[in-house]
Amino acid sequence: MKPPLFIRPLADSERQALRRGLRSRDAFTLRRCQILLASAQRRRPAHIAKALGCSTQTVRDALNAFAARGTACLRAKSKAPHNPHAAWPKQRDDDLRALLHQSPRTLGKPTSLWTLPLVARVCFEKGWTTRVLSGEAIRLALKRLGVGWKRAKHWLVSPDPAYARKKKCVTG
Repeated sequence: MKPPLFIRPLADSERQALRRGLRSRDAFTLRRCQILLASAQRRRPAHIAKALGCSTQTVRDALNAFAARGTACLRAKSKAPHNPHAAWPKQRDDDLRALLHQSPRTLGKPTSLWTLPLVARVCFEKGWTTRVLSGEAIRLALKRLGVGWKRAKHWLVSPDPAYARKKKCVTG
């Protein structure tokens, strides 16, 4: 059986920091201070967990964090990824723009309007992405390209060489 886990003896400055943390508005800091001060009184993790209404693993995590980082463990770490990566590969921006100017029917899809999930699925099928992206990931890529997306798009394209002139006459 493993010996019980306790924190090392506290320095005066650390003990003061933990006592100040008991008055913190941040629940994470308050809980960590309660755990560490109870452990400094030589209480076992299971007893601390029962008294505070948390799991034994939470207590052990707090004790291990204090051993590794000292009083810096009283502040919660960011939950943001340490190395975020873009879901959409930037080298495919021109391909994405060109894809939207085609009808989905030319690619064998049963609709003539693009939706964000459909764009994501087609990009995966073409091998442009390693997985099917979410519609939100595609929307953010389009936003970066300056393409606003609020609903399904129907791009009007005509093979008529005089299409632009005729359209201008009709629309003004």
